[in-house]
Amino acid sequence: MSKYSLEVTQLTKYFGRRLIFSNLNFKFINNGIYGISGPNGSGKSTLVKILAGIIGTNKGRVQHSFNGNLVSEENIHNHIGFVSPYLILYEEFSAEENLLMFSKIRDVEYNKQRVDHLFEKFLLLKRKDDLVKTYSSGMKQRLKFIFALMHSPQLIILDEPTSNLDDEGKNSVYEIIREEGKKNIVLIASNEKNDLELCSEIIFLENYKQLN
Repeated sequence: MSKYSLEVTQLTKYFGRRLIFSNLNFKFINNGIYGISGPNGSGKSTLVKILAGIIGTNKGRVQHSFNGNLVSEENIHNHIGFVSPYLILYEEFSAEENLLMFSKIRDVEYNKQRVDHLFEKFLLLKRKDDLVKTYSSGMKQRLKFIFALMHSPQLIILDEPTSNLDDEGKNSVYEIIREEGKKNIVLIASNEKNDLELCSEIIFLENYKQLN
C-alpha cells in the first residue's frame, strides 16, 4: 500500500503576462483516482508538468512526501509515472529496447516479469520486439503507459490518457487505472467524460482564473 502524498499550496502560474491559474490548493493523502479538468487551454498540461517537476511555478509550493519524508526535486522521477501525448519514444528501437533505455536513464532495475505483465495487459506482448516506428498511434499510447508503470510508482499522472485509443485500448487503460487507484494516487487531466467518471474528486481549473 502506498504511503505517498501530494500537497499543492497557493500555486500560481503565468506565461508572460497571461495568467494560467491562481492560488490553487489541494492535497491528496489517500490512494485513489482524482481528476483535473477544464476547457482547452485552461492549464491542465501546465499543471501536470509542474506536479511532475518538469517546469517551475511563479508562486506557491508543490510538496511530495513518501513514508512521511519529503521527496527532493531530483528524486521525484523515482516515485511518479507520467503519461502524456508529448512524451517522446525512440522510433528506431523496439518497444522493449525503449523501456530498457529508460530504465538505464532513470537508474532503476528493469523488472522483466512486471514489464511482460504490462505488455500483456496493454495488448502488446506479441509486438514488444517490433520497432516503435511500426506501431500505430494507439499502440504508442499504450507503450507510454508501460513506461510510466514499469517501476511501480506511487503517484501516476495521466495527461489525456485515452487520446488515440480505440475502445479495446481504452478498456485496457481503464482496468489498469482502477487497479492502480486501489494502491496508489492516480491523477487524470482530461475533459473526456468517461475518463473523469473514474475520479472520486475533480479539480476544475476554471475556478482558479482570478487573482485574489
